[in-house]
Amino acid sequence: MSALDLTARDLAAAVRRGDITPAAIVAETLARAAERNPAINAICHMNPDFEAEADRVTQRLSAGENLPLAGVPVLIKDNIWVKGLRVSQGSRLFADHIAPEDAESVRRLRTAGAMILGIATCSEFGCKGATNSPHHGITRNPVDLTLGPGGSSGGSVAAVAAGIVPLALGTDAGGSSRRPPAHTGLCGMKPTYDLIPYGPSFPEPVWGISVICPIARNMGDIALAMEVMAGVHAAAPDTLRIAASPDFGTGQVVEPDVARNFSEVMQAIGQAGITVQSAEIDWGGIKGHDILPLQFAGLAQAYGHVWRDTPDIFDPIIAKQIETGLSLTGVDVAAAHQTSYRMRSVLRAALDRYGIIATPTTPCPAWPAELSAPETIAGQPAGPRDHAAFTPQVNHAGVPALSLPCGVDGNGLPLGLQLIAPAGQDGALIGAAQLLESLLKDIA
Repeated sequence: MSALDLTARDLAAAVRRGDITPAAIVAETLARAAERNPAINAICHMNPDFEAEADRVTQRLSAGENLPLAGVPVLIKDNIWVKGLRVSQGSRLFADHIAPEDAESVRRLRTAGAMILGIATCSEFGCKGATNSPHHGITRNPVDLTLGPGGSSGGSVAAVAAGIVPLALGTDAGGSSRRPPAHTGLCGMKPTYDLIPYGPSFPEPVWGISVICPIARNMGDIALAMEVMAGVHAAAPDTLRIAASPDFGTGQVVEPDVARNFSEVMQAIGQAGITVQSAEIDWGGIKGHDILPLQFAGLAQAYGHVWRDTPDIFDPIIAKQIETGLSLTGVDVAAAHQTSYRMRSVLRAALDRYGIIATPTTPCPAWPAELSAPETIAGQPAGPRDHAAFTPQVNHAGVPALSLPCGVDGNGLPLGLQLIAPAGQDGALIGAAQLLESLLKDIA
């Protein structure tokens, strides 16, 4: 078995024991990336200093440092700065941008002994739910190469799902590090807002929403990443209650296999002695996409002047978002801010009432890689953000959530279970997910 098939925690332990060297891991990682990345297009820039990073980890271990991520290769999404590397936000506008310093999350990973393999593809500005752009092309799902991994953290999840790295960083402003893991059979966690410092980095289209997120094959590695980046430790609950909502109170239709899977998952959790109740959430007619004017206005504010002169430089979908943002009035933007506040109030009140809330991560499995969104869900025409119906509310509430793999649909495509917890309860959420993880592996 390759060292890269170990969990990040076990791989780091093997390096600390001296069973394998960081240099050997670098060689295996480069070989696997060369073999597997061409088919999936998960990595857009390799770190030319990767081998030197192994030397530095070796020296630090020799000096007696205790490194929790010793020798673990990590991939970083293309909107998170890594000093000296080309980081472009998936945009031709930033094709020549070299990050002047590490984001704090990257610095903390390196301090813990991680080695940065390179930069993972993402959709332009992280503002599309699929990972394809004119700058870096189409990223494909290792589970089925005709499909996409979702977005915008598609490169990060594709690389982990393909076994190139055991751990990657994504970002999440509306579900970008929960939905893609659900589509590829991985774990992804959105922490409480600002628990992990976001920058230094590019300006965000919507400040106060996006967060840095770990992506891994199992919850143990998510827990390790959160220990390193946020000082959060898993806390197994004495008693666990789950409040289930198959549509998150939104009325969004879901694929029959998604509904069946969610029902089976909740039944299995209940049979394991965990209290399961129904969650009643009244959004007052708010839909997850109702806050999109904030993104459109933010993009217009940042890049509208470029769009006016050279609209063709952008992904056509992003160009349309900028154009829409320029047409919005102050009243439109204020109304979207009010909607964001209502989302926050409704979800935080529900979490105060129920504790952990469970939903499907997505109402559908992965869709064709060439499309930015599925054309239908449950046989009905789907809007451009219907596939993301259950995730953006979490961002606007600023609370933690994660996606666990929980089985497959009738075509063998992965599905995910979303767990949401009150703000600041990241450790308890991780502990609960670790308890549930073994149960969910048995769901077909």
